[in-house]
Amino acid sequence: MNIARWLESTGKAYPSLPAIGLGTRVEHDYGTLAGRVARIAGALRNDLSLQPGARVAIVARNCAEYVELLFAIWHAGLAAVPANAKLHGAELGYILEHSGARVCFASRGIGDAIVPHAPKSLEHLIQIGSPPYRSLLEGDAISVAPRAPDDLAWLFYTSGTTGRPKGAMLSHRSLKEATYAYAAEVDPVSAGDAILHGAPMSHGSGIYIMAHVALGGINVMPESGGFQPDEIFALISRWPRASMFAAPTMIKRLVDGPADCDPTRIRTLIWGGAPMYVEDAFKALDRFGPCLAQIYGQGECPMTIATLSKHDIANRGHPRWRDRLASAGRPYACVDVIVAGENGQPLPAGEPGEILCGGDVLMSGYWENPQASMEALKDCLLHTGDVGVFDADGYLTLKDRSKDLIISGGANVYPREVEEVLLMHEQVREVSVIGRPDAEWGEIVVAYVVGNAQAAELDALCLSRIARFKRPKDYVFVDALPKNNYGKILKTELRTRDAEHTKKKA
Repeated sequence: MNIARWLESTGKAYPSLPAIGLGTRVEHDYGTLAGRVARIAGALRNDLSLQPGARVAIVARNCAEYVELLFAIWHAGLAAVPANAKLHGAELGYILEHSGARVCFASRGIGDAIVPHAPKSLEHLIQIGSPPYRSLLEGDAISVAPRAPDDLAWLFYTSGTTGRPKGAMLSHRSLKEATYAYAAEVDPVSAGDAILHGAPMSHGSGIYIMAHVALGGINVMPESGGFQPDEIFALISRWPRASMFAAPTMIKRLVDGPADCDPTRIRTLIWGGAPMYVEDAFKALDRFGPCLAQIYGQGECPMTIATLSKHDIANRGHPRWRDRLASAGRPYACVDVIVAGENGQPLPAGEPGEILCGGDVLMSGYWENPQASMEALKDCLLHTGDVGVFDADGYLTLKDRSKDLIISGGANVYPREVEEVLLMHEQVREVSVIGRPDAEWGEIVVAYVVGNAQAAELDALCLSRIARFKRPKDYVFVDALPKNNYGKILKTELRTRDAEHTKKKA
């Protein structure tokens, strides 16, 4: 199976149906999009000499070309490597080298950041929309390449505890299962329905491209290439039955936005990437009505572990409504989810443990990392590292996140990655990075530092090494960090101290 056949099928059945929107205008219909994809696929195979299974990277802001690139890569039998366009050039260079990508498509300006860090294995760096890009459309179209269900389709790079990202291998089967789960349990799609891509298409929002292509929906990109509340409201007014995936902080910004919006035009607003404060969910319901849904997943089980339905979120009359609103919802039908104790055995309702899940939607493993794959997929179950608890009704509530993951504005930040950069400063003796609760961003990154460095120097160091959103928003200088008898820094105690420190400053 090759998921590129979904576009081929829709292009034949509904050639004149709008497929791609850019701002308020239709950029391509399905007949045009299918033709462009088949020609780009031909160029990838014939002109760039890529063989089935080769990796092709996309490092781009949201744009009309994103959909055609993904499907062209799959059409040609290749594997897509979408990377976060906000990453530092050095971080992107690592992803390109580790994945072995021979071709990279990049937005204007991003390619310049990649060039100093591009690995020798990268043969072509093509700016999207440039003459070299347009020349790919001049060749002959090819047929959809046959692929097996377990063949690699998407190499999803997710932050790792070692400071280096890991590439979760998502097969055609995995993406098919995630697509079916979304369309069946989160947001049923009909021909002509729109999805607005205000969140990065390299991550969560991109996973929902496929359902809309398969079912004749319209993938709409804001002209800004990102998220601006006023622009999103204008697009909701323009496009029929619009849905959008967003981080909770984005939903909060929409709620607080002054622009007028007819909530009856919204099909579904889906939040994920981090829990939403219950009070914020109340305000979103008051503003937009019964159109909110929540998903819980990881890159290793793409967007598909549990979901809290629109009905559950809007059902104010249920006696446990508030509890359910604080949960991640119920497991998807396509995954087996258990809460396990240290021995790996399922725990009864009410007892917290690690969340494990199994099913065809899971990743195949981590690219070029058999040790990490074995640890993550023990006994054919994904060990999420998240701690959760089931209630008697089967709703899953997240209690904690392992590995000290910080989620700021829906983006993952792993403390060790930031710590390793800060420790490069000669005046920093020790450092520990934690997340501090924040009403707008969910969490902000905070660094506790032992040493004589200046905050401005540490900021400059971070900006030279890692993405801007990962740098600490606050530096707290201390004489020593709390440790146990083995010398391990006690982050739990540090968070407690930070809460007290923040309270005193307030």
